[in-house]
Amino acid sequence: MPKIASARDAKSITLVGGFVNIFLIGLKFITGIIGNSHALIADAVHSISDLFTDVVVLFGIKSGRKPPDDRYPFGHGRIETIAVATVGLVLIVTALYLGVRAAMDIYLQKEYHPTILALFGAVISIALKETLYHYTLRAGRRIKSQLIVANAWHHRSDALSSVAVLLGVTCARIKPDWHIFDAFAALLVSFFIIKVGLEILGNSLHELSDAAPAPEILHEINQCSLSVDGVIDSHDLRVRTSGGRYQIEIHIIVDALLTVAQGHRVAKAVEKCLIDKVEDLEKVIVHVDPSEDKKKADSVTSSKN
Repeated sequence: MPKIASARDAKSITLVGGFVNIFLIGLKFITGIIGNSHALIADAVHSISDLFTDVVVLFGIKSGRKPPDDRYPFGHGRIETIAVATVGLVLIVTALYLGVRAAMDIYLQKEYHPTILALFGAVISIALKETLYHYTLRAGRRIKSQLIVANAWHHRSDALSSVAVLLGVTCARIKPDWHIFDAFAALLVSFFIIKVGLEILGNSLHELSDAAPAPEILHEINQCSLSVDGVIDSHDLRVRTSGGRYQIEIHIIVDALLTVAQGHRVAKAVEKCLIDKVEDLEKVIVHVDPSEDKKKADSVTSSKN
């Protein structure tokens, strides 16, 4: 039930972003053309990439949050991860486009003389996109969706590119000879967007390759398991991430003289401990192994009593 609710929230958040992007695409094209701002027109192209990622996010949320089934026993979380990677890739491609275009403007010393209308277009874009960034980021963290968080950063990248446009338009209005500041600001922004895109893409590829999470997460899992009464030791810990949520497999060692029912209760206690202590846990499997060292088993039992 929580997953269904979070998927519904994610869809609502993304649809809000999509409608805002559609509005901004029209606004930037109109104010850019009438206001004679090529930078604002290029920024409209950036908003089109935002609209594309909104579609990717909707697909990723709808498919990635489905419960496990016979064909996908580990769930559909990797679909969400692939969607995150796509958002990161779109960010990088968009930033490269903006950067190359800015570099060419600097090299060719292109001159633009935007009107005050272009200034209003840039200000409205910044206000809407920055608001949308904070709204989406908070929601993504609340429902624990890396895909929504990644999309929030795409909104932030659009806001930053509009800042570059605002700087260029303002400088050109103050002094026409300063028109080149627009290109330099856009070039600087493109580097920042590439950095964010690479981080998002890197994290998703890290997840797709089944790499282990941070050492502190593994330590927390082991400590939680060892704190349960009846657990002598733990080993063969395996943790994978799917859709930003952990799937854990761990072996615990218990006294060989315990009954099957007693060993099962210990395993269930470990499972409950992990569910309570480890955030973003989706699934945990606890294997029970008998201890071959009776002295160690007795000492652990006595120390915990």
